[in-house]
Amino acid sequence: VQLVESGGGLVQPGGSLRLSCAASGFTFSMYSMSWYRQAPGKERELVAGINSAGSSTKYADSMAGRFTISRDNAKNTVYLQMNSLKPEDTAVYYCNVRGYGMEYWGKGTLVTVSS
Repeated sequence: VQLVESGGGLVQPGGSLRLSCAASGFTFSMYSMSWYRQAPGKERELVAGINSAGSSTKYADSMAGRFTISRDNAKNTVYLQMNSLKPEDTAVYYCNVRGYGMEYWGKGTLVTVSS
């Protein structure tokens, strides 16, 4: 199983970024996917999740309305569109798959929100 995140970088407050997570090594369309993040000195926290079909999503309260999770099962990829970014969104963002007795993490992509 491989999860490879991309799309992180430096963005100014109020800006946007789109993260991607390319998955391989499992039947992507059968699994729910999630994004987590870990800020310096803080515990890893759930950002958003999406079910296998892409028909149901959930968000942490602080991200609801600003972030959108989506997936393309034909491309084995899950996305995180992040708008109205704030300095407190600075973190390493991780892709996660969990289910049927397995759990895997990507290596993460760094998002820095700063002027």
